[in-house]
Amino acid sequence: MVVRVRDVVETMLAVYPASLAEEWDTGIGLTCGDPDEVIAAVLLAVDADEATVGEAIRVGAGLLVTHHPLLFRPVQSVNADTAKGALIHRMILSGVAHFAAHTNADSAAGGVNDALAGVLGLTGLHPLVPHSEGSVTGSGRFGELPEPMSLRDFAGYVADRLPATVTGIRAAGDPDRVISTVAVCGGAGDSFLPAAAAAGIDVYLTSDLRHHVVAEFVADPANPAVIDVAHWAGEWPWLALAAAVLEAAHPGLTVTVSATRTDPWTVRAASADR
Repeated sequence: MVVRVRDVVETMLAVYPASLAEEWDTGIGLTCGDPDEVIAAVLLAVDADEATVGEAIRVGAGLLVTHHPLLFRPVQSVNADTAKGALIHRMILSGVAHFAAHTNADSAAGGVNDALAGVLGLTGLHPLVPHSEGSVTGSGRFGELPEPMSLRDFAGYVADRLPATVTGIRAAGDPDRVISTVAVCGGAGDSFLPAAAAAGIDVYLTSDLRHHVVAEFVADPANPAVIDVAHWAGEWPWLALAAAVLEAAHPGLTVTVSATRTDPWTVRAASADR
C-alpha cells in the first residue's frame, strides 16, 4: 500500500492530538516537506539536527519524526546562511520531510511520560497534572515501583534503564530514603515540583533542574527526593512507542528508531577529592 507523508502525519496526530499541546508550543506538526510525497521509510529521533538529518538521508527515510520541534519559535527567514535554515534546505533538497510531536506527545496516553514510566516498571499510572478529573491525559505520570528500594539504589536502577549520557543520573535527598512511589516528567519539569510534592510520592524524576530550586525543595523532609536525568535520555524511550504506532498503522513502511545520542553534553571530567 502506498504511504504518503500526510498518512503518517494523520496517524501521529490521531494518537498525539495537536489539541493536547501547550498554547506556547507552536513548533509541532509538519515543518517542511510535501504532504503528498510517497515515502517508504521513516526515522524517529528526539532532535532534528545535523546528525539525525544525515542519518535520515543515509537510511533513505522520506520523513524524519522528532519529539523536539525544529522551529521552536517563530522565524522570519529560513535563509541557508542560518543553522536551521541550512538544515531545512538540506532536508528539502534530499527529499526528507520533518514532523514534530512535542508537548502533545508529552501529555497523550501512550506518550513520552507513559514511555518513561514504562521503562522504569511503574504500575498503577496516573497523570501528575491531569487535564481534567479522571483524565488519562496530562503532564507527567506517577505510579509504584515493583519493589521498594533506597534512593541510592533507585538512582542505579534508573541508570540501568535509560540510555547512557555524559551527565548520567543525579539524585538529591537522603540516599537511604526508601522509594516506593515515583513521579516522572520527561524533559524540563521543574514547574511540576509542587505537583510532585502534593502527590505524596517518594521521588520525582525529571530533567534540567537548577541548584537553588532543588536545594530548597529537598530541604523540606515532607517533599519527595529528586532525580535529575539528561533531557534527551528521559524522552528517548518514547520513540519505540511511536514506532510501534506507525508500524501497526502502515505495515509496509520501514520504521527506524535512531540510537544517535543528541544530548548536547559531550565531555565529563571527574573532580579530584580534596
